[in-house]
Amino acid sequence: MADAASRLVSVAEQLLGAPLPVRIRAWDGSQAGPPNVPVVVLRNRRALRRILFKPGELGLARAWVSGDLDIEGDLYSALGAIAGLVWERGEDSRTLAQALRDPVVRAGVRDLLRLAGPPLPPAPPREEVRPRRHLHTRRTDRRAISHHYDVGNDFYGLVLGPSMVYSCAYWEDGGTLESAQRDKLELVCRKLGLKPGQRLLDVGCGWGSMAIHAAREHGVSVVGVTLSQEQAAYARKRVADEGLTDRVEIRVQDYRDVRDGPYDAISSIGMAEHVGAERYLEYASDLHGLLKPGGRLLNHQIARRPQRDESTYEVDRFIDAYVFPDGELAPLGTTVTQLERAGFEVRDVDVLREHYALTLRAWVTRLEEDWERAVRLAGDGRARVWRLYMAASALAFERNRIGVNQVLAVRTPEPGTSGLPLRPRTWHG
Repeated sequence: MADAASRLVSVAEQLLGAPLPVRIRAWDGSQAGPPNVPVVVLRNRRALRRILFKPGELGLARAWVSGDLDIEGDLYSALGAIAGLVWERGEDSRTLAQALRDPVVRAGVRDLLRLAGPPLPPAPPREEVRPRRHLHTRRTDRRAISHHYDVGNDFYGLVLGPSMVYSCAYWEDGGTLESAQRDKLELVCRKLGLKPGQRLLDVGCGWGSMAIHAAREHGVSVVGVTLSQEQAAYARKRVADEGLTDRVEIRVQDYRDVRDGPYDAISSIGMAEHVGAERYLEYASDLHGLLKPGGRLLNHQIARRPQRDESTYEVDRFIDAYVFPDGELAPLGTTVTQLERAGFEVRDVDVLREHYALTLRAWVTRLEEDWERAVRLAGDGRARVWRLYMAASALAFERNRIGVNQVLAVRTPEPGTSGLPLRPRTWHG
């Protein structure tokens, strides 16, 4: 009988109807597949059981997070090859159901089931969140935010660097992660037209970087809101260390509970992805109501490509289970429409897709360079989640599967004077 790796490759290629773009090394030491490509290592039979009992992205993710599966060689090349099987094979490629109609393929799958060992599905890794209905109540949103952000401030400091900014940076050639994040914060402030004495609401304020920058560099008073207790404690200490407690207030508060408007400006950076499609108009309307007439909103948000049939959209199963529970992405056009329905006048859309790919690669580099400390801080499973999701996301941005946009909108008063400059691109410096 053929060795484990050869059996795996044979059946995988039968299912795909195409050559496997990676090499396989199995738990018995055998290898099969093309040479000079990344190697997918199945460390034990449990890795195969995870993939067989949950075919596709989630099974692979469970095997990776648990450490049952690993990759030798360039992670981006391996992920790109695997993702290409899904993203780039086209409509002519056969589905799993079509492949299983072939008796030879069915026999191969039965052989793999025997090879995998005990006919019981392994328990998911403890880092996995049970699937929930995307209700986006205050309680479920608080739990989702806690799952993602309350991993430990030291862990996030290792990945993000001293800026502690967890969103797309704004890069120039030769710039560093720190300078790119500082430039992003300054870009947001310029678009909002911040002036001394104004009030800024920072929705989803994270570790306080935007609030501190706006108060220190532009002289505004800032209220930052987050649902994460760990973020709030860290941000408050930073504010105190900067001597800005008279101008910056950090609250553990849902944006829906903010009642002390009006504000001159609102920044929402990397937060709206958590809102959910069914509540997005409510989100936009709440922010519109919190602004003064003439006030500006800067909405910085990841977007997905639109589908021909939007009713078939499903959230990414790995991201939903391990990274952003209850997160949802919308096409840019949908976001703009909802902002307009809420009463905003959309004045500018800035596409930063390539900038986010560079940001994610910088985060992955920091994580990999200090891997042992990352594991000590967050655990091996959690560190593996972050490495996989950030590397895969970098590829998704590079290949235009997802994008990120800054949408500048105004609560334009009657008789219609927006208050924006005639040539607003000057805010890029």
